[in-house]
Amino acid sequence: MSTDPVLPRAFYDRPATEVAPDLLGRRLRCTLPTGTVELRLTEVEAYLGPDDPASHAFRGRTDRNAVMFGPPGHAYVYFTYGMHYCLNVVCGPALHAGGVLLRAGEVTEGTAFARRRRHTSRREHDLAQGPARLARALGVDRAQNGEDVVAGPVFRLLPGDPPPAELIRSGPRTGVSTAADTPWRFWIEGEPSVSPYRAHTPRRRSAGKTA
Repeated sequence: MSTDPVLPRAFYDRPATEVAPDLLGRRLRCTLPTGTVELRLTEVEAYLGPDDPASHAFRGRTDRNAVMFGPPGHAYVYFTYGMHYCLNVVCGPALHAGGVLLRAGEVTEGTAFARRRRHTSRREHDLAQGPARLARALGVDRAQNGEDVVAGPVFRLLPGDPPPAELIRSGPRTGVSTAADTPWRFWIEGEPSVSPYRAHTPRRRSAGKTA
C-alpha cells in the first residue's frame, strides 16, 4: 500500500473550478474488501452550487445531495439513469456546495480487480474511461457516499504527477442540458483514457404519446 501523504483538506477548500484542473494527474486509490485499485486522473468536471444550473445543488439541499453542502474533501456518490454510480469530490467551504466529478482515469494498480468489475472492457485505457466506468472499476457505489478522502479508510487522493499546464485542456461539460457551454470540463491532452465529448441529446417522445 502506498505510504505517500494524501492531499490535505485545504486542497479542496477552494472553488470546484480551481480544484478540478489541479486534480489532473493526481492518483486516486480506493481500497474495498473486494480489492484495491489505483488510477491516475485524466479527466474531471467542475460543478458549483446555487449559481450553476447544471449542478445537483442548484435547487438547494436534499437528502441526495447533502454531502455537497458538508465540509470539503469528502466523496459524493450518486446513482444515475437507474444503472450507474458516479464519484465526485466535494470542494469549497462547508454550506457552499460544490464538487468535481471524476470523469476518467488510467488504472495504474489493481488492474485485475478493475477488469473483474469491468469485464466487458476490451482495452486497458477504457477500464475507467467515463464517470460510470471509473466508479465501477473502483468498485464504488452509494455505500461510499460521504467517505472522507483525506482521513478515511476507503479513498486516498495522492499528489501524483500533475501534467504541465500546456497539456491541460478545457471545454463544455458532457451531456448536461443546462449551462451546456460552460467550459468546466478539464482533461489531459493526448491521454487515451479521456472520454469522448457528447453533447446533451433530448429524449424523444414515443410516436402518438401526448403530454
